[in-house]
Amino acid sequence: MSTNSNSDRHGGTHVQSLKVRSIILFSNFFLIILAYYQVKSASRSLLIEYWGSENFPWVWIASALVLGSFIGFYYRLVERYSRLAVVLGCCLLFIALLVVFHAALGWYGAVTSVVFYIFVDIFSVILVEQFWSLADSVTETEAGRKSYWFIGTGGLLGGVIGGAAATAMLEFTPMRTPDLLLSCAAILIVTFLLNLAMGRMGLYREVTSKGPPVVAAGGWRALIKSRYLILIACSLLCSQLVQPVVEYQFLKAVEASYSALDARTQYISSFFSILGVVSIAINLLVTPFLHRYLGVMWGMVIQPFVLAMSSLAFMAQPTLMIASMMKIGDRGLSYSISRASKEQLYIPVDPVRTYQAKAWIDMLGYRLFKVFGSALILVLAGWLPLGENAMQLGWLTLFICGAWTLVLALLAREYHAFVNGTPVPA
Repeated sequence: MSTNSNSDRHGGTHVQSLKVRSIILFSNFFLIILAYYQVKSASRSLLIEYWGSENFPWVWIASALVLGSFIGFYYRLVERYSRLAVVLGCCLLFIALLVVFHAALGWYGAVTSVVFYIFVDIFSVILVEQFWSLADSVTETEAGRKSYWFIGTGGLLGGVIGGAAATAMLEFTPMRTPDLLLSCAAILIVTFLLNLAMGRMGLYREVTSKGPPVVAAGGWRALIKSRYLILIACSLLCSQLVQPVVEYQFLKAVEASYSALDARTQYISSFFSILGVVSIAINLLVTPFLHRYLGVMWGMVIQPFVLAMSSLAFMAQPTLMIASMMKIGDRGLSYSISRASKEQLYIPVDPVRTYQAKAWIDMLGYRLFKVFGSALILVLAGWLPLGENAMQLGWLTLFICGAWTLVLALLAREYHAFVNGTPVPA
């Protein structure tokens, strides 16, 4: 009886510890995305202010190249130091840089706006990547299945509140767009203290048995050995190819509608908040129903279909409202139903091959295709009479969505053959 009582007490303590860790990780991810959404809208609005939306593709290319170079240095840091030490060091570095950027915007606004935009890209990738890397290293597989949906919701909620908070501060306080950098720094101070407390509480003690490691160098080899993985990669890279096109059209519409810096920042912040609400609603209300009654592949098809329809609407009437709806159709679906569907496509695949393929796609493929998409915009913008809007780039979106749908049709055949008991052809 005593043994059973001790066992029950130990089990209850373990469950309680998992709940506490999940709540703290939820709070941590919430703060990271909350901080990011303070500067996300500011970086875009400032770049429009000094350079105009037509120069965004050049900055996207530069950002991808800088990020690609920086990632190698970052992973060397992770290999040399503990994950927690890298997290704390990055927080302190980003806080200092935000203060420097705030001062520099008053002296060299044009140059600083470009460097700051690239910094925000690096800021978002590094903080989100290191959060999930650290969470993965301290969470057992079964606990992850039970808690990751809850932890991930913290990020979606952070985006909603972050965008709304930035809008409110600009509208109801004396703060201006550059001051959002300081509010971001303040949130990162809280994030730093939370991570420091978690480390001292022992909540970042790593699980020793985590399965096969990610081998990024072998990722492309894992891809070319499987037609199924090649089709998954092609579908995901189509989404990354169309993303800068939609972003460019959206920012052109914002620039045409708002000439004042702070008003433009308020609109972009409010938009990102609405985007987060839509993503949460789709994730909670649509995704489970669609997966249960129609299947995973229908979750993949919705995004290119909605993008094609909204692109046709924008070409017919290039207004800010339709551009915003098109942007929501892209990112809102990408953050919710498309992401949930994509992860399920990997389940039938051998875990080692999955880790290798995903590492290649996430670390290199996404950046290469964003560069390619940005280059296409520059080429087509030089050939087409775009004028004050970018509606004619909708033809490029339609072409990509057509190719994307064809890839998904081939992928659906492979997926259904495999889940019905036929091995995926190599």
